[in-house]
Amino acid sequence: MIARNLARRAEILEGIRVFFRREGFLEVETPIRIPVPLPEAHIDPVGSEGWFLQTSPEVCMKPLVAAGLPRIFQICKAFRRGERGARHLPELTLLEWYAAGETYREVMERAEALVLFLARRLGAGERLHYGGVEIDLTPPWPRLAVAEAFRRLAGVSAAEALAADRFDEILALEVEPRLEASRPVFLTDYPAACGALARLNPADPATAERCELYIGGIELLNGFSELTDPAEQRRRFERDRELRRRRGQADPGLPERFLEALARLPECAGGALGVDRLTMLFCNAATIDEVVAFPPEAL
Repeated sequence: MIARNLARRAEILEGIRVFFRREGFLEVETPIRIPVPLPEAHIDPVGSEGWFLQTSPEVCMKPLVAAGLPRIFQICKAFRRGERGARHLPELTLLEWYAAGETYREVMERAEALVLFLARRLGAGERLHYGGVEIDLTPPWPRLAVAEAFRRLAGVSAAEALAADRFDEILALEVEPRLEASRPVFLTDYPAACGALARLNPADPATAERCELYIGGIELLNGFSELTDPAEQRRRFERDRELRRRRGQADPGLPERFLEALARLPECAGGALGVDRLTMLFCNAATIDEVVAFPPEAL
């Protein structure tokens, strides 16, 4: 089984590169070891001789867009301390892309097109079978606003969940398991407090232009209309640093060069997609260990 899954993984990687090159994207390679990671509240970086292993390539890719590269993608390793489970690895493979002049709407459309391209290339057509469920990939895929998802699937409002400091818990335990299994679905328009590196919706500043894709119950993609305001991004980073300090987590500082680059960043959108999880779907694998050559415990 592992030989078959690794062969399928190689086909997926090749297909991703074909797809993005056809879309006019330049493949880039940025450093894995960086002086300061993005200070995110829920992701712990791994130290490396006073520097850090990247939690995502965003810290280096956005400055490339700011420097005049309008459409770029990368397939790379990312590292996150303490992430281990049936769908989590402390060393994961990410696909990340950025496109100037686009929004999270185009991120969703491109994610649809990518998965369909890979499904057809791998002989699955517009149907996937995962975990005993047939998944219809016919576009467009449903979009479900987070506020509506909480009301419909959890019986509480997203605002109530945030006020009780239970947003992530309710999302993981009540909303995600009740998402439609036979269709991919995008959760969209997250509360502003969950915006991370996404800009706020100009028509509804209470929400951020952020989306996440779920297929077969697996969270696959995180996408943003990117925030280009360095002052607002600094405020968000400082808020996350304070959360980390209160929890007793390490404070790696602020990525000043990243913040400086935001001042030159054009309006753009980006997506980050978990390649290991994507491979799980196309291999009908129950755990992430089945689609990597060496789970950490095997080393």
